[in-house]
Amino acid sequence: MRRALFTLLLLSAAPFAGAATVYKWVDENGVIHYSDQPHANAEKVQIQTLQTYKPPAADLAPPAQSGPIVPPLQRQQAYAGCVIVQPQADSEFANVDSLNIAVQTDPVLLPGDHVFLTLDGAALNGGAGIAGSFTLSPVDRGTHTLQAVVRGADGSVRCQTPAVTFNVHQPSILNPANPIRRH
Repeated sequence: MRRALFTLLLLSAAPFAGAATVYKWVDENGVIHYSDQPHANAEKVQIQTLQTYKPPAADLAPPAQSGPIVPPLQRQQAYAGCVIVQPQADSEFANVDSLNIAVQTDPVLLPGDHVFLTLDGAALNGGAGIAGSFTLSPVDRGTHTLQAVVRGADGSVRCQTPAVTFNVHQPSILNPANPIRRH
């Protein structure tokens, strides 16, 4: 009951907040002060009417869909193809800390669909889907096989890329020329 009464009191006082008299003065240090109580050498400040905002009437039309409308039967075969564009097959990388992976679909990735990546047969990104690009970090040395699968919201496979093999070269700690070994 107290909360309701307090809220009602605040709401009823709100229109009068802009009607208060305001005084302005400058002290001996040059600092400007404002107050609702008069002060020596204070001048009365004219307050403009409160600025208000009234939102336009809500449009009751259904929201427009973002992206093309594709009937469910066409969605099963909606992709003409998909390919891993980065890294390219048989690429060689030396001394890399991270590697950018990019997957391209034709047409572009449809709403609700996600790309799932596997590296050497293990799911990347904790098995979560990505939008089309991903940064792999850290990158272990050796030969790796990368593959991508586009899945719909229902989990069905929409498109699968061919596997891409790439090599990562990192300096060996046993190499005498490795700066880590120098003392």
